[in-house]
Amino acid sequence: QKQKDRSRTATAGQFKGGLADDSETVTRYHTATHLMYKALRNVLGEHVMQRGSNITAERMRFDFSHDEKMTPEQIKQVEDMVNDVISKDLPLNCEEMGKDDAFAKGALGAFGEKYPDTVKVYTVGGENDWYSKEICGGPHVAHTGEIGTFKIIKEESSSAGVRRIKAVIE
Repeated sequence: QKQKDRSRTATAGQFKGGLADDSETVTRYHTATHLMYKALRNVLGEHVMQRGSNITAERMRFDFSHDEKMTPEQIKQVEDMVNDVISKDLPLNCEEMGKDDAFAKGALGAFGEKYPDTVKVYTVGGENDWYSKEICGGPHVAHTGEIGTFKIIKEESSSAGVRRIKAVIE
């Protein structure tokens, strides 16, 4: 019980979704996290699932399921893919829909059954030609070109079967 209480106290001041706040910089990092998540799944495989994130005005930290260290080539592929989407200045569209409809339309959601019946789905790109589609309640930029240049600064083990990426935007 003591550990539960300590944990609750530690997270009480945190912004929803692992965000430090909803400033412009944090919003840019948050949107970049969506792009990186899709790139990780493209490069490493569909088994990659988000396991947590922490985003501040200085950096993003993203935990994901994967059993082995990423190679320098894989890290570069992810960076290049994210920066390519940023350079295309794709629009972000938000649509509210039923949770089941969101999953049926291909939206990713890290928290499965914990979502309410109606969710917000953010799509990067056009309706028929999208790059990523996720259930999310956080703040997002209007176009990917607002993000800046994406750079992974560290990739490491977080726990058994979970890797952690720290990245910055410039």
